[in-house]
Amino acid sequence: MQHIKRLAAPAFAASLALGLAFAPAAASAAQFINVLTGGTSGVYYPLGVALAKIYSDNIPGVKTQVQSTKASVENINLIAQGRGEIGFALGDSVKAAAEGDAEAGFKQPVKKLRAIAAIYPNYVQIVAAKSSGITDLADLKGKALSVGAPASGTELNARAIFKAAGMSYDDLGKTEYLPFAESVELIKNRQLDATLQSAGLGVSSIRDLASSIPITVVAVPEAIATKLGPPFQSATIPAGTYDGQDKPVKTLAITNILVTSADVPDDLVYQMTKQLFEHLPQLVAAHNAAKGIDPKTAAKNLPVPLHPGAERYYKEAGLL
Repeated sequence: MQHIKRLAAPAFAASLALGLAFAPAAASAAQFINVLTGGTSGVYYPLGVALAKIYSDNIPGVKTQVQSTKASVENINLIAQGRGEIGFALGDSVKAAAEGDAEAGFKQPVKKLRAIAAIYPNYVQIVAAKSSGITDLADLKGKALSVGAPASGTELNARAIFKAAGMSYDDLGKTEYLPFAESVELIKNRQLDATLQSAGLGVSSIRDLASSIPITVVAVPEAIATKLGPPFQSATIPAGTYDGQDKPVKTLAITNILVTSADVPDDLVYQMTKQLFEHLPQLVAAHNAAKGIDPKTAAKNLPVPLHPGAERYYKEAGLL
């Protein structure tokens, strides 16, 4: 009996070693998708949550995570560091990253940044408490304004608009660099006069503000869009988008882009692109802004190259 045990022991050790040898391979077979979004009161976050669920439900062997961030600039930098597989970003931030605009937060060009799809437009929404008396851009002088999280896509939009209007933050009475929800709370508490938010129409933070106090949606003249040029374009916030907003308001729009890295495998990006467009109703259910996602325009006018995996999808779908 002892002789049999002595023979069995090496066999058991060999099988154990073989099992351990295959364990890392099995573990690494599961692909991970970290979806980089924005603040939880913005549009990126609910869409990111919906996108992560679409991926986990429809791409075999994939594990997903949703990360709330300071949005565009941070998302691009996290992707450059290999800490995210897909992220939401404003078109002007993507352009600044590709060019290496240090003022925008990119000391060097992000050479491996790739596009998956142009999605819905962000609208620059400047909203003031009606009691502040602010009705146009010039009225912001001497007032307290939140311009978004520091070096976020929203804050870059604010800088660009002020410059085009011949103004700067120095003209303000107070400049706060706060996420959307915090900006709204300070306006409710009369510690701020207005907030500038670059987001999809019907963003929850502004809906919350409009349902709490009387507001004024401040127009951004078409001349500002003309002066700034692409990726900025003139747009209109339709009447009734927010409580108390009974007239359409002119503003700027900037296309949002889903970005990734050239290092993310082609097959994975192909699936991420395919599942995005095959499950658009789930994204619309998460937020109405997703109604602006159009596969026919998703591969056009991008400031960075398409990822080969995304390109494969568009060619198969007859969209390129």
